[in-house]
Amino acid sequence: MSKIDDFDGYTPTWCPGCGDWGIGIAIKSALIKSNLTPSKAMIIFGIGCSGNMNDFLNAYAMHSLHGRSLPNAIGAKIAQHSATVLVIVGDGDCYGEGGNHFIHACRGNHDMTVVVHDNGVYGLTTGQVAPTADKGYKSKSTPSGIIEVPINPLALAISQGATFVAQGFAGDINHATTLIQRAMEHKGFSLVNILQPCVTFNKVNTYQYYLSRVYKLGEDHSPTDKRAALEKAMEAEIEKFPLGVLYQKSRPVFTDSIPQLASTTLLQKSRFTRIDELLADFV
Repeated sequence: MSKIDDFDGYTPTWCPGCGDWGIGIAIKSALIKSNLTPSKAMIIFGIGCSGNMNDFLNAYAMHSLHGRSLPNAIGAKIAQHSATVLVIVGDGDCYGEGGNHFIHACRGNHDMTVVVHDNGVYGLTTGQVAPTADKGYKSKSTPSGIIEVPINPLALAISQGATFVAQGFAGDINHATTLIQRAMEHKGFSLVNILQPCVTFNKVNTYQYYLSRVYKLGEDHSPTDKRAALEKAMEAEIEKFPLGVLYQKSRPVFTDSIPQLASTTLLQKSRFTRIDELLADFV
């Protein structure tokens, strides 16, 4: 069985107290609990403070372009659909630049787990406002306050076809670990949105702010009830943040509908070398 040290890369350069530290530990712990080794996990990183984990986490990994982690992950999954694919991104990266990819990955039900560091700012580039920030939030890029209303990632994922939607908190590592592990065990598109304070640039959504507003879903919540899940997701509008699995459903994943992958993975198929036959079509 793997040890947490097996997944260690370079020493992280995150700010002391940053929620990324807790999320990093939760991800490593979930990989261990899922009996995975660094050579058994394919991890795609976005850009930003969360994306810097590409250097801090030892695994088969790829540092993608800004907003392009999901299409890279989809390509990896289609090539080797038997592999575990994990995507680690920030809220700006995934819901901002990558928002269009996020919607279509949900509706395609691509079998992967997406862990989003949701801190409301672009922390790596000194705290500009991100899509999940509340209307009126002031930052270097919006000194008079943001005009737009925030994206609701949980409601968006549920409504667009994701089959596992959960929310965690960087201040509760054990709970976040369990959510990530359950997400990886689920066959389908899994979102784990993790509320993560940025101690350097976001002075509003602090640990104290979340500790007084988060709560864990009880046994009375049925994750198979889509309407109930959407109602829980919408509680963000009144600054209540449910933690746990809001929604879970079983339906065929994208690669199950590709007949060429029925017998083996694309990676294991023999290579097509009859290039002359292809070129003949253009003569």
